[in-house]
Amino acid sequence: MASKSKGAQPVRPDDLWERIALLHPDLSARLVVWQAASGRHHMPWQQTRDPYRVWLSEIMLQQTQVTTVLGYYERFLARFPTVVDLAAAPLDDVLTLWAGLGYYSRARNLHRCAQVVAADHGGRFPDTVEALVKLPGVGPSTAAAIASFCFGVRTSIMDGNVKRVLSRVLGWDRDLAVKLHEKQLWDAANHLVPESPADMPAYTQGLMDLGATVCTPRKPSCLLCPWGDWCVARKTGEPERLPVVTRKLKRSERESWPLWLEWDGAVWLRQMPPTGIWAGLWTPPLFDSLEELQQTLKGLAPSIDPQPRVKHVLTHLDWWLNPQRLELEAAPTEALTQMLIKRDPSGRWVQLRLLSELGLPAPFKKMLLG
Repeated sequence: MASKSKGAQPVRPDDLWERIALLHPDLSARLVVWQAASGRHHMPWQQTRDPYRVWLSEIMLQQTQVTTVLGYYERFLARFPTVVDLAAAPLDDVLTLWAGLGYYSRARNLHRCAQVVAADHGGRFPDTVEALVKLPGVGPSTAAAIASFCFGVRTSIMDGNVKRVLSRVLGWDRDLAVKLHEKQLWDAANHLVPESPADMPAYTQGLMDLGATVCTPRKPSCLLCPWGDWCVARKTGEPERLPVVTRKLKRSERESWPLWLEWDGAVWLRQMPPTGIWAGLWTPPLFDSLEELQQTLKGLAPSIDPQPRVKHVLTHLDWWLNPQRLELEAAPTEALTQMLIKRDPSGRWVQLRLLSELGLPAPFKKMLLG
């Protein structure tokens, strides 16, 4: 097979399958060897083939840095050592432990998925991509990761790192914002996996490692790449041009005025609705304008104390928060209490010393807990 790869030369720009024929199977074999010698081996989820731990790490790592995930991963396993333990926990406990990690729909799907695995699969994750992808919050790439890492299934993942690596080595310059083009690349990826199921964990990890440490979005280290001598993008001298993704995320802005209401060592919080941003988490009452807040409190409380403005950056949104602090010197009046409850029936006083037991969005966790 080696003779095929030695002959790898630039081919017609549109002929993806011809390129695959030139590379397979030497490409996968070389990546397995590279991963053993130069890949990452220090992360805790790499030391296991337990589907629960692999699944947990995959969900946490979605759009989140490894350094951030490490602490959360260990705390989750300490609190919920098995998928059955996670399934049995109240959602509030899961959200509390997730607080600060962001993208809270992941936590809600995590809890629902655990319940499905416990109830419908006897506490054991299914071992096929087809069954895994039916679980709540498990997309095709996550299902492929679990199947390849834990069960040796010959299937490729297709996260951002893999799209970048394979687009470059194959010179695939079609717009991946088009579903058909992404599917064609994924078909190619599945054709390039190792013949031996035993090599699947190392190959899958190698794809992740190559994208994270060598074939980076900017200034890739082509001289260190095990596929460098085959890479079409390197031969053209423009590796950073690939992958092509034209659809840009539309960002928007929002502004809110949180009421930081404190009395006798407690703060008034309300629970967010079960859908939307921060779903199920606890926040101070949020107002759409300072005028609305002032009008709501008119005649019910003394003047408020403006706090520094905070910019909270989400994937698609910049959320400007303008906290207004009001520390009551005496017990809240009946009128103030009724106004708060009418506006947010879920609202209640929470002792400051107990705030760590609630799920708080990162900006409010920092504001209230220092």
